[in-house]
Amino acid sequence: MKAEDFLWLIHPVIAVIAVFPLIGIVVSYAWQTRQLRLQTVEGRKSNIPAIVGCEHVKIGRWLASSVIGVALVGLAYPLVIKKMFQQQLLTQEPFSALLILLLFAVSLVSLVILHQARAWYWRGIFATLTGMAVVMLGCQDGVFRRGNEWYWSHYYYGIVAALLMIFSLAIIEEIYRDKSNLWRNLHTLLNCFALALFIGQGFTGTRDIFEIALYMSPPG
Repeated sequence: MKAEDFLWLIHPVIAVIAVFPLIGIVVSYAWQTRQLRLQTVEGRKSNIPAIVGCEHVKIGRWLASSVIGVALVGLAYPLVIKKMFQQQLLTQEPFSALLILLLFAVSLVSLVILHQARAWYWRGIFATLTGMAVVMLGCQDGVFRRGNEWYWSHYYYGIVAALLMIFSLAIIEEIYRDKSNLWRNLHTLLNCFALALFIGQGFTGTRDIFEIALYMSPPG
């Protein structure tokens, strides 16, 4: 294997080592948190420790950041390693190269600020900036999208999952403030969908890893 082949493997390796274990932990905490809430409403004594809710939020933040991060890593290989360095985009089209670097910077900085923001409007602003930067990076030439099969595309599953994680980070404060449970129910519904996407990511990522490598390889 060449050095660039190891770089290509960074994205799936991080997904396997970090993201998928976190998914299992978050789902476990989510189930326990729901059971604890239902038992409390019914007035029953529960053996589930009260701390599970806080742990669910904490690990959930790690998961959301990991999903967004691994999506950016997956986009960085074709856009930075392949286009900028191997295809000399920095010298041939410096404006395009600077735009790509700026989008990566905006996504990372906005994500960090999103974690710190408390006012709803700041969370909305930086969630929007993070999502826009991720989508715009994914729309660049050189990214393998399988557009003719979008319904079974690793790229589209990953982008939608990343956007759902951004939204989850943005509404954490609203979940605890809303007494009607509207935001909590929306959070549950969307993250059940995200879980289905994660399962699909396992299938599509395994299928695409060799095909994308061929797509990225120079002709000849």
